[in-house]
Amino acid sequence: MDLLKPLVALLAIVNPIGVVPFFIHFTQDFSPDERRRTIRISAFTAFLVIAISALAGLRVIEFFGISIASFQVGGGMLLLISAVSMLNAQPAESKPHDLSEGDEKLDAGASIAVVPLTIPLLTGPATISTMVIYAERTRHWWELAVLVGYGVVVGAATALAFSASGRIARWLGRTGINVMTRLMGLILAALAVEIMADGLAKLFPVLAGPLAH
Repeated sequence: MDLLKPLVALLAIVNPIGVVPFFIHFTQDFSPDERRRTIRISAFTAFLVIAISALAGLRVIEFFGISIASFQVGGGMLLLISAVSMLNAQPAESKPHDLSEGDEKLDAGASIAVVPLTIPLLTGPATISTMVIYAERTRHWWELAVLVGYGVVVGAATALAFSASGRIARWLGRTGINVMTRLMGLILAALAVEIMADGLAKLFPVLAGPLAH
């Protein structure tokens, strides 16, 4: 398994910089301590979602009797939809009602840190699908450990982006953040097509020959 692709896919989907404007919006009335606590909880929750998806995701789909090939095609389509949203400069996991949820005054930012900042803005179905697909490709325990380690990388990237949210917003501006989101969306679209092609080749072996070329 190419161990670099899962990290690229995760960073493209999670895209912490693209979520910075939402973080600023949700935490604009927070004290510095509440903002720091929100950052810590968001980063740790993002790590948990990725780690649990890598370690237990395959068992869950096996419990429901879903083949990995079908999951690859479905997950690839989901990633492609997320990529289209990102190409329109929207976070990959955003939903139309996310902003209204953030307007509520929640306990010290803890709830906002989990919903909607981490789930679904940072991580969600597309992230889970990605981890399950790549976990199925692992052949050694250390490869699975690497996937879990990528959760640490994503959590650290989230904490770094949110901690520097003020500077990022001033430096990039809304236009810069939109450009970054579209670029990550383009990368994610290419990865989504590759995952779908692999799944289709397993479901329809007749396609394996043309796809291999």
